[in-house]
Parts: sequence; structure tokens; C-alpha cells
Amino acid sequence: MELRQLRYFLAVHEERHLTRAAYALGIRPTSLSQQIIALERVLGAPLFVRTPGGMTPTEAADRLVVDARAAVEAARRAKESVHGRRVMRAAVTPGAPPWVAPALWRAAGESAPEIADRQTGEQLVRLRAGSLDVGVVVLPEDLHDLACAEVGDAELGVLVAGGHRLAQRGTVDWADLSGSALLWFARSSAPGYHDATRGAWTRAGWRPRVIREGSPRRALFTAELAGDDDMVALRPAWDAHDGDGLVWLPFATDAPRIRHALVWNADDPYAARYAATAADLVLEARPQARAGAPRGRRAVEGGVLGSTGPAASRIR
Repeated sequence: MELRQLRYFLAVHEERHLTRAAYALGIRPTSLSQQIIALERVLGAPLFVRTPGGMTPTEAADRLVVDARAAVEAARRAKESVHGRRVMRAAVTPGAPPWVAPALWRAAGESAPEIADRQTGEQLVRLRAGSLDVGVVVLPEDLHDLACAEVGDAELGVLVAGGHRLAQRGTVDWADLSGSALLWFARSSAPGYHDATRGAWTRAGWRPRVIREGSPRRALFTAELAGDDDMVALRPAWDAHDGDGLVWLPFATDAPRIRHALVWNADDPYAARYAATAADLVLEARPQARAGAPRGRRAVEGGVLGSTGPAASRIR
């Protein structure tokens, strides 16, 4: 069996869903399925029961998890010993600015990083436990014991399917959303951002017809928006992709915002080095003159960022 197959197996075991695991790994679901089938053939045992709702691990899969994790961890340590440094363990929250993940790859240098797709709440737990070096989280959050640098600050707009009643509008007001359902996310994923944005639409006088908790995965998210005649999502402009059938509409006034931060443990010299490099790379990569692009520096919960100088000056 191949180490790659064990990594793929662990991703499916964790996600319990082939498409979500493939998205996190950055490969096609068909390729992932083929690798899992190949691993099952090598082992001579089924690892998952395929159902319409996902992938249910078998007893054989549950037994394999411990050894698979040990093998993957041993390979990581071997790579670190060759390079003389730790492989960067990073995570990015779903929906983060698209220029962030490439910056993390470049920050890792010659050693390929381990980048996972994890919600903000889980990232903070792992950062504090030391099992994650660098995370990209959505604000606001309590970051009093972590170092951080803001890497994204953008306006939210309304994302709708191409056939939605508002799709042809140039801009929208909160009153235009009257009667619409909202495709949102579970509060546990990012409590601070969840509450802040909900407070913004409540103050504006909007009451969604219904709030549906949707998947952060792109394909499922797009399908859900298209599946309701009057459903909207509150997203930044970068979430509207060419050819996906979705339309992004800016608010005429009172637009809420979404902010992202690069977060790490300041006491960890490895993490601090990666994060300082990544913060500068993000500043170089992100667009500076477009609607919804990040605008300047702001105070971040748990600490105040410095100016737009070198990343080292923003480490606290």
C-alpha cells in the first residue's frame, strides 16, 4: 500500500463523505474513490459502506485508523529530519480569501506543507494544543493567547442563483431580501462571526423567511442556492466564480464585513517563522483595488495589529 492511500483513507474516515474529503485534499472525488478501492483491494477488506448520505467506516476501517495515523506521522517526522525543520501544519477555514492558501504554500519553502480545510473553532483548539502551526480563521474570535495578523477585510454581499428574482439588480438593500430564505452555517463553526453578522441583519430589520444550515463545500453550497426559488447567501465577492451560475450583488448601504486573520502560537519558533513569511506573502498577493477587497489594518480581538510594514513587526 502507498502512504498517499493512507492519507486519503484518513481524510475520508474523518469527513465521512467522499466529496467533502476530496475537496479538503484538493483532488477529484473520482480519483479519491479509485484510491480507496485500490487500498481495499490491497488489504482484502472493505473500509467503507457507501450510502447516499456518505461513507460509513467499517470495523476494519476503525481498526486501521490508529496504524494509518502512526504511519503518516512517521513519514512526516522522516521528512522533517531530512530538511532539518518541521513541516508546516496549516489549516484554512472554508470560504477564506483565495490568495491565502497559495501564500501558505510559498511560505513553507521547499518542504511541502500539510494544509487542511478546518472550521475556525476546530483550528483554535488545535493551535492551542500544539497540533497545528498556522491557521486562517474568520473574525471576531478571542485570540488573547495567540499571535495574529489580519489578512482579509471585505464587504459581504448577496449571493444568489442566476434565476433569482434579484439577480438582475445592480445593488440590493436589506428590504429587498424580505421573504427570502438564508443559506447560513452552524454557529459552532465560527461563533464570533456568526453572531456579529446575525446582529448586523437584525439591526437592519431583516428577518429571513427561514435559515438553513448548509455545507461549506462549494458544489453542495451552489446546488442548495439553486434548489430554492428565493434563497440567498451572505458572501464576499470572491465567492462568485465564472460559470457557476451564481450572481453576487453588493449592498447599497450598511454592508456587513468579513475579516480573516492568520493566527499562530507566538511561543513556537517554527510557527512564528512560517506565519511571518506568510503574512508578507498574503499582503503581496491580495487584490488592493477592487470592490470588497481588504481595506487597511484594524484592531483584532485579542490584540492590535501594527502597520502594513514587514510581518515581523506585526507579531505580538
